[in-house]
Amino acid sequence: MTTRRTFRTAGLAAVAAAAALSLAACQSGGKDAASGPQRQAAASVTTGGGSTPIGSATIAADKATAGVRTGADAAHRGGAPAAAAKTASRARTQTLPDGSTAEIRRLGDQHYVARIVHGGSVLATLETNGSDAGLDANDMFIVLTLGGRLHAWMGGGHQGPGTFELAGGWRAKVTKTGELRYRAQILGNDGAVDATLQTNQHDVGLDANGVYIVLSAGGVISAHE
Repeated sequence: MTTRRTFRTAGLAAVAAAAALSLAACQSGGKDAASGPQRQAAASVTTGGGSTPIGSATIAADKATAGVRTGADAAHRGGAPAAAAKTASRARTQTLPDGSTAEIRRLGDQHYVARIVHGGSVLATLETNGSDAGLDANDMFIVLTLGGRLHAWMGGGHQGPGTFELAGGWRAKVTKTGELRYRAQILGNDGAVDATLQTNQHDVGLDANGVYIVLSAGGVISAHE
């Protein structure tokens, strides 16, 4: 008897209207994810609070206000910068596997920002605003969830295109869709597409019920429990 892995999410009401859950879950699948992060009312991904089970979800992680910014592009782009910054919570810090530090702040409901700092310099910024965020930082992978949880690990990357075994019993079918654009269909035990990650010139990430997955704009995918 096969066991179907499912996604769960907390507080999807805020993003339910923007989704189309034909299970290309996390980002693409039947729908093209170019329109930005989308979730369906019934779909969800674990975020920390209560949760509602679903069979699959579609999340397109190329929304301008969410994702990763690095280097000179680390300044806030899009969204609601000034007002949110004034009401941001006090930063908590977390040491990462490579010795750098993540400074994590809550900007609003399911809206968090994490600055990756090393030697006093901000190397990258991840921001959730309707979807989890992910980053491949020179073979250190980071996921920042909608609930503000940050998970990081070293190595384990697979270079797409191709189909790869991931942590937690998942498999990923990675295809190239354009320049710095890759799609990863996350397959469950029965071979069905339970989620889809799609890059749009920046890395994306997902918390799949405690299995953290990053897909880079260069087609590298890695997962960790």
